[in-house]
Amino acid sequence: MSGMSYIHILERYHDHQAAIGDLLASLLTGLAEDRAWEDPTALQSAVNRVAEHYPFLDMAYTLDPRGVQASNNLVSPRKSLAHSGQGADRSQRPYFRDARDADEAVVTAPYLSSASRHLCLSAAMPLRDDDGTLRGYLVVDADLAGIVAFLLGDSARRRFQPLFKTVYTLIVAGLLAVVTLLLYFSFAELWGLLDSGTETPKAAHLKPFGVIIFLTLSLAIFDLAKTILEEEVLTHKDIFRHSSTRRTITRFIAAILIAVSIESLLLMFKAALGTGEGLLPAVAMMLTVVGLLIGLGVYVYLGSRAEVTLLSWHKQQKGGDGG
Repeated sequence: MSGMSYIHILERYHDHQAAIGDLLASLLTGLAEDRAWEDPTALQSAVNRVAEHYPFLDMAYTLDPRGVQASNNLVSPRKSLAHSGQGADRSQRPYFRDARDADEAVVTAPYLSSASRHLCLSAAMPLRDDDGTLRGYLVVDADLAGIVAFLLGDSARRRFQPLFKTVYTLIVAGLLAVVTLLLYFSFAELWGLLDSGTETPKAAHLKPFGVIIFLTLSLAIFDLAKTILEEEVLTHKDIFRHSSTRRTITRFIAAILIAVSIESLLLMFKAALGTGEGLLPAVAMMLTVVGLLIGLGVYVYLGSRAEVTLLSWHKQQKGGDGG
């Protein structure tokens, strides 16, 4: 549940490139209305109003006709970015070169922002007087991950991510504490087995199964804690892609399968070495493992087929739009 990696962000950008471009162009046009760009104070107020509804907006600034920044960075109140910048030469930036040859708003490809150190997009448009004289250019910078989250309706969930991570971390800490306790019992039982010389042979040859059970439970719980830590805390999980959910479910079921398989084998061995009691429950557990494995295989297969079908449909839709 960590932040989106750049690969995921760029994938989402290519999926929704047209919508992202239209959104930024509309924001830029709105900021340019009422000639707010003529007064930095008025433009800052306009940026503040827009940022209330569109939190992905980083900043806005104006350039003169030569591409030199004519105003300081008018930063969104939601962001902690530098306000300086006036006098900087932006004539070699892609957004200036694109806007110089255009009559409307243009949007750049994603790039790494020198201000925020994150992937961002810039949109620029020429500013003209009533008689058509070029006065300069208005530029806005926006956080790409924020735009993606906004379009997907994921902004609220992103705000709760620190809370989710904290809860999952506490759960993992509790599971690891249980693992530590089980390991202590395992080695205490093993030490008692090695140190004891009064047990009858019949009891002695069954006692190691208690150690193995403790160790197996430790393994299963540790694997569960590791899976939760990796899936929910350390790595990003795209909840809008079925493959991410399928990966999580597969890992959890695999951990359960390993634990139940070992326990069923232990019951079989114990029944074979003892009086035979517990053999039927062991067989039932093994059949349960087989059923879980078959069900998991069917789920993974159908899920992958559904995703391939969905991707093909999206490609056909894009092809139809392009035609």
